[in-house]
Amino acid sequence: MSLLTQRQYPNTRMRRMRKDDFSRRLMRESTLTPSDLILPVFVLDGEQRREAVASMPGVERLSLDLLIEEAREVAALGVPALALFPVIDPAQKSEFAEEAYNASGLVQRSVRALKQACPELGLITDVALDPYTSHGQDGILDEHGYVQNDRTVETLLKQALSHAEAGADIVAPSDMMDGRIGAIRAVLEQENLHNARIMAYSAKYASRYYGPFRDAVGSAGNLGRADKTTYQMDPANSDEALHETALDIAEGADMVMVKPGMPYLDVLSRIKRDLQVPTFAYQVSGEYAMHMAAFENGWLEADTVILESLTCFKRAGADGILTYFAKRAAQLLNR
Repeated sequence: MSLLTQRQYPNTRMRRMRKDDFSRRLMRESTLTPSDLILPVFVLDGEQRREAVASMPGVERLSLDLLIEEAREVAALGVPALALFPVIDPAQKSEFAEEAYNASGLVQRSVRALKQACPELGLITDVALDPYTSHGQDGILDEHGYVQNDRTVETLLKQALSHAEAGADIVAPSDMMDGRIGAIRAVLEQENLHNARIMAYSAKYASRYYGPFRDAVGSAGNLGRADKTTYQMDPANSDEALHETALDIAEGADMVMVKPGMPYLDVLSRIKRDLQVPTFAYQVSGEYAMHMAAFENGWLEADTVILESLTCFKRAGADGILTYFAKRAAQLLNR
């Protein structure tokens, strides 16, 4: 560092290396490729169903037959994985989320069909109860409306096991219950599902950026005015994120997640630097919606801003990025 501080103008002209495209590319520190991207998708029951998500322009809920077509297109672009989120019929929601671990449920059927149609594409399934609960919370409530940790973990175990048995490559607990990673790892080992990977949502914040996603999966109306501050993290904290992540790694997580993404790049950077594990980030629905509003109003140029925003995740240390822009970004990167 002392040698760097002695560099002075004009012997050092920082713009020299910026003059030409070839030298800018030679010294580029972070590179974005389709292999860095994961596309979140929303699956519906039925056939030939396609529903627009009003708060997420360009994003659709798809029935399984249409989702298989989308999966093949995404795989051909070099995107390595999909993250699957279900849209559950209100009639199947309940206080105890029994549908979450139905072996013939929407996610389980979708996993089997997608793996048969597109075996090279990785499948990540969301392990959380909010799409399945009548109250929209990620867990089982007590008589006071508080999410019970250990009772919820019992149901998450069944859900994760049903996903892995259906063929999910990665189960991704996003619920933020204490101890759930260790419990899920133990049951996967017990059932000889040794290669089922766990992507832990380790630093998931109680963020207001999730609104469009909750609209997409149909949990917003169930949640109402309630929030998730008793189990998701306080946006003011970052030391806590390191503790959460270290616990999940010790319990058997293969990779960890920071959510939301761009407003929490400092957290992402700290986790990657200090813990040196496969670290992912989620460019969430609210981030997507803000970008799309600016694009549609002509305030920002879409293609370059999409790639810039995703490159920022790589610069901060992300090994991969869940983003609704994954398909469009892969198309741009493949030009």
